[in-house]
Amino acid sequence: MMTADADLLDRRRSATLDPAAVAGFDCVLCDLDGCLIAQGQAFADAARFVAACGERLWIVSNNSADTGETLSARLCALGLDIPPARIVLAGEETIRHLATESSRIAVQGSAPLQALARALGVLAEDAPDSIVLCRDPRLTVDMLGPLADRIAGADEFWVANTDISHPGRDGSPVAETGVLLAALTALLPSLRHRSLGKPDAYLVETALDRAGTPPEAAIFVGDNPSTDGLAAARAGVSFLHLDRDGARP
Repeated sequence: MMTADADLLDRRRSATLDPAAVAGFDCVLCDLDGCLIAQGQAFADAARFVAACGERLWIVSNNSADTGETLSARLCALGLDIPPARIVLAGEETIRHLATESSRIAVQGSAPLQALARALGVLAEDAPDSIVLCRDPRLTVDMLGPLADRIAGADEFWVANTDISHPGRDGSPVAETGVLLAALTALLPSLRHRSLGKPDAYLVETALDRAGTPPEAAIFVGDNPSTDGLAAARAGVSFLHLDRDGARP
């Protein structure tokens, strides 16, 4: 499967966010960490790229700590004006998807994502149908055992993304949701999970649907071919590999 996906990949390469590289596309899908920002700081070329793309630009990210609202506010403070309606995030979209299928969801994640589930009327404190694992820096070693027991008792276990890390400000790895998944799998070797995060095509297809753009009229800008690139390929979208080669914000 991975080989077939790699063969489908229409890959271009750039060392910077160059508006000329995405000219001619009706929709520009862009990853977040490592592309526009790194650990809360914007790259020097990000503001110009965002302004040049205008309403064509959509954020499609495996972020599983923010909602579109909270991320849009953070980006605005960095001089990047991207409204919540054009932000598609793995954590938020997983919860929204489950809200259409399940009446009781437990969210192991940030306060904004728990608030989202509560606002949708599906947040469950006890006996959830589904448990969603998101990036949660508050999750300690002592909390893993009780969480594993809770997961074992639920009907379904969802993971917002399986990323081990995303690039930090100096290029060093920042631990992601996949690290938590690995720890839980060590406790529950037969653990099975589902995920809508990249490299699944779900987030890309969701953005295209909301933009009203066919795949052939869109391009995905990302720094990770194994997640961003494969998600683009599976959705039939061209891919621009942003290779910053250690550049910092």
